[in-house]
Amino acid sequence: MAVPSQPVRCLGVDPGSLACGWAVVERFGSRMSLVEAGVIRSARGLEFEKRIHGIHLRLAEAIVAHQPHFMAVESPFVEKNAQSALKLGQIRGGILLTAALHGLEVGDYNPMQVKKAVSGFGWADKTQVSKMVMTLLNLKVALASDAADAAAVAIGHLLASRRPEVPAR
Repeated sequence: MAVPSQPVRCLGVDPGSLACGWAVVERFGSRMSLVEAGVIRSARGLEFEKRIHGIHLRLAEAIVAHQPHFMAVESPFVEKNAQSALKLGQIRGGILLTAALHGLEVGDYNPMQVKKAVSGFGWADKTQVSKMVMTLLNLKVALASDAADAAAVAIGHLLASRRPEVPAR
């Protein structure tokens, strides 16, 4: 595989209505680095549509600021509560719309795929995934849990992507 002529960036997102993690990870050849990461927090009493709107606005800011070439989103594995599943689906819909509005291709990965891509083990726990994110991105300080999960999603997408070159926009 040829070494890409320029870095490739992915915005990873770990959806949540109260805490939505995001991370922009850059890959150049076999090296990966963290560009920026954070957690979008919503107040418990805030109307649900305003939570979705707030997530959209913050992700749009990250897209404009960091110009990722892809977005990767973690999909729910299984939700036991139908109401929670519905809300998470609505959050994901807002996130996918944000990607579409900015012309980003989206990779969709379940938690086991992300864990396996980052740690080599689909049943890895959050601590193992967080440590591998730190190792792969050469970080000195651990990211917040939701941001680390989002970085793991981005890393998984960049590792799974068969296209080393930046996609045409």
